[in-house]
Amino acid sequence: MDFGVVLQCTPPSSRVVELARIAETHGFSHVWTFDSHLLWQEPYVIHSQILASTRTVVVGPMVTNPSTRDVTVTASTFATLNEMYGNRTVCGIGRGDSAVRTLGGKPTTIARLADSVEIIRELGNGRSARIGETTVRLPWASRSELEVWIAGYGPRALELTGQVADGFILQLADPDIVEWTVATVRDAAEKAGRDPDAVTICVAAPAYVTDGSAAAAAHARDQCRWFGGMVGNHVADIVSRYGATSGVPAALTDYIAGRQGYDYNQHGRAGNTHADFVPDEIVDRFCILGSPEQHVERLRQLESLGVDQFAVYLQHDAKTATLDAYGESVLPAMMTSEVATESGIAR
Repeated sequence: MDFGVVLQCTPPSSRVVELARIAETHGFSHVWTFDSHLLWQEPYVIHSQILASTRTVVVGPMVTNPSTRDVTVTASTFATLNEMYGNRTVCGIGRGDSAVRTLGGKPTTIARLADSVEIIRELGNGRSARIGETTVRLPWASRSELEVWIAGYGPRALELTGQVADGFILQLADPDIVEWTVATVRDAAEKAGRDPDAVTICVAAPAYVTDGSAAAAAHARDQCRWFGGMVGNHVADIVSRYGATSGVPAALTDYIAGRQGYDYNQHGRAGNTHADFVPDEIVDRFCILGSPEQHVERLRQLESLGVDQFAVYLQHDAKTATLDAYGESVLPAMMTSEVATESGIAR
């Protein structure tokens, strides 16, 4: 299993770059950032500095969207970064949330998302793309290599992911929901004539390492409760579109009954008052909290469900401590388990 870290582009930008460097030092393979230009600083400028300050990590947005970002500019940006720093970028993309809603807009359609994935990937890999009646190409990007990963929860987004995406991003770590979404994506890939295992599976969620005590667990939950509120915002959109009795698991839909709105000024922030409706059980299911051993136990479970990467959201008060704990305890334990499995030794 690979490990990534998800950062907000909160000033000072030098701190974002520093956290990326620490993550690489500890063995993380990917550095992701939010892409919401009104709430935080411009991510692609910071991506350039992260790439310049690191050697191997792959960098990308979690996630961009085709509404606030022109797809040809997005493709050109990735191709430029690839030319400058080697092919070390990945494009995470979705229908749009905070970047769109803070402008009074709504998430884009699945059809537009599908077109955007095609255009960005073709241009980002130095090939021609069709936009309306016009064929375009980045003539200088012949050596660029770019994968496009789709983030989503709903049935149609999962189906599209299986049909066209290089990777799937699920922003929560509940094993039951992971199992359902991965199966849905792989089924769609198979029906589209693709190799289901060719779609990289990335689960992203807050991780908070504690000493295992009840007091520490309570503090960790409060620091990560915002995530349930953020996910609830996506789920509410799914329920409004498909209904509460759709094929979406009840574990993903039931808890939003107490939801009464969402303030994007507090988006992705610990202490978000609009996440008070999120119960402790949901925080424990959606996030990974507890001792290093408890983290390893959940990660092994996710790995057994087909997860290729776990990306750690670091929107809490223990950013550096979490990276240190993962680098010193969690990643080595996961690597040991992989070696044991390859050797035929039971984990």
